[in-house]
Amino acid sequence: MNLSNLKPAVGSTKVSKRIGRGQGSGKGGTSTKGHKGQQARTGYSKKIGFEGGQMPLYRRVPKFGFTNPFRVEYKPINLDSIQELAEKKSLTNITPEVLYENGMISKNDIIKILGRGELKLKISITAHRFSATAAASVEKSGGVVTQLNK
Repeated sequence: MNLSNLKPAVGSTKVSKRIGRGQGSGKGGTSTKGHKGQQARTGYSKKIGFEGGQMPLYRRVPKFGFTNPFRVEYKPINLDSIQELAEKKSLTNITPEVLYENGMISKNDIIKILGRGELKLKISITAHRFSATAAASVEKSGGVVTQLNK
């Protein structure tokens, strides 16, 4: 094998259409554009959403609702996942930094602790919000609930 007999793999290259190069090519004459009409002209480019003059879908469908600019998006974390983390790492204090280091939240997430599951350990939890059942469950197990401002 040498440079003179190297070829690309079969099917990896395609021969491009040579449009407008005479009748013998099969793509001469109208150059695959058909006869007359808007799309046969030079410079034609179909606008996004154009439907041949019919009212486009984005204008037919009505607008509704709004996006609340003051919405606060909480990252939910349940008690069962906190219990699992505390058992695995033998923790007694859960903070946003601990959750971040263990990959449960992103850097700037606002956390809400929810009450699914059961706490068996005495754990103090610091978060931005708590559901009523989660706070009751933490205090029942002897832990402390600390709420952050944000």
